[in-house]
Amino acid sequence: MKLAFRLPQGLYYQIHKDLSRAHSVAAERVGFLACGVAALDHGGLLLLADTYNPVADSHYVNDPRAGATINAEAIRAALQIAYRQKVSMFHIHRHEHYGRPQFSAIDRRESARLTPDFFKVRAEMPHGVIVFSHDGASGLCWLPGQKSPLPIDDFTVVGAQVPGLRAIA
Repeated sequence: MKLAFRLPQGLYYQIHKDLSRAHSVAAERVGFLACGVAALDHGGLLLLADTYNPVADSHYVNDPRAGATINAEAIRAALQIAYRQKVSMFHIHRHEHYGRPQFSAIDRRESARLTPDFFKVRAEMPHGVIVFSHDGASGLCWLPGQKSPLPIDDFTVVGAQVPGLRAIA
């Protein structure tokens, strides 16, 4: 199944601006991206980024074992968005390099623990995780009823060309 991800240029820059901010106890910032979902021809899905929801400063936990650790209130806030707005949710963070990013072992383990919570409030929607680099992206998406994620095949910023990403004219 093909999974395509689209996000507006302005939202792309908003996310990067937020993820660039320093934090007093976390080495990196994280947030949640609310998305709409549309069907593609031949059974694929189009994930349409709509709203970025940064994790509040007070919801980070001082834990040097990971770049960022968030508390239950951060997750609860994202769950409430998914519940109220009927959206697909993606946890998002950035690795500080150029080129296509890869998920770390911690990223994979924690996303497998976090993502199922979203199916408790929006069982009919896909949910997942995205990692940006300064000029690329990778993503994993869990579909309703499936235990293993699928890779997101295609990331596009809509509005202007971004190195490493394809733009729609």
